[in-house]
Amino acid sequence: MNITLRIWRQPNAEAQGRMVTYQVADVSPDMSFLEMLDMLNEDLTVKGEEPVAFDHDCREGICGMCGVVINGVAHGPSVTTTCQLHMRSFSDGAVIDVEPWRAEPFPVIKDLVVDRTAFDRIIQAGGYISAPTGTAPDAHAAPIAKKNADRAFDAATCIGCGACVAACPNGSAMLFTSAKIVHLAMLPQGQPERHLRVKGMIAQHEAEGFGNCTNIGECAAVCPKQIPLDVISQMNRDLISSLFKRDGK
Repeated sequence: MNITLRIWRQPNAEAQGRMVTYQVADVSPDMSFLEMLDMLNEDLTVKGEEPVAFDHDCREGICGMCGVVINGVAHGPSVTTTCQLHMRSFSDGAVIDVEPWRAEPFPVIKDLVVDRTAFDRIIQAGGYISAPTGTAPDAHAAPIAKKNADRAFDAATCIGCGACVAACPNGSAMLFTSAKIVHLAMLPQGQPERHLRVKGMIAQHEAEGFGNCTNIGECAAVCPKQIPLDVISQMNRDLISSLFKRDGK
């Protein structure tokens, strides 16, 4: 396959970026999208040019690092992570636009790399269990209804990639935030701080500059882990309930 890439190049956060065109030849259809970018960077390095900076880590669809917008869609045409997107999803001779996430709370660091530490601060605002629990209990020591366990597991699969933000017209991170809230809300150990958690994490979401959710659903449509949209509804119910709790508890 021969591919034409139009890639966003931006030397640093202060510089003005632009789209630059590259040709990549002899691309195997079985390559991942990131392996194809590796090919491009090897060629640029040989030519003495600056390689394209992009995030990656595990390349197994788990870490959430490989976030780019491909032809206007977060992670590309398949509902998967960029590292699990294969070049057979494109036709020979395709022209592919590659850009970083576009959201004010995700400033560009360089090229396709954005600063997603806003997500870390949302987690720090309440996405944890602070009550001392001692050593890890036996797996069956605290019975949990299967529907609750399944719901918690579905929410916990969120990898924090930020595709939901990149896809949302409002730049909202409510799918990410609600997934982290619902995960703990469905488990016994998450109950003591349940209402403090939802208020703290939503307040931090607003402080970071993410937009409001208007239930458009673009976030769930591109989520590589298929987090259900109704976790946002559950988070909203918890937030309303927290307003009637003394000291938020």
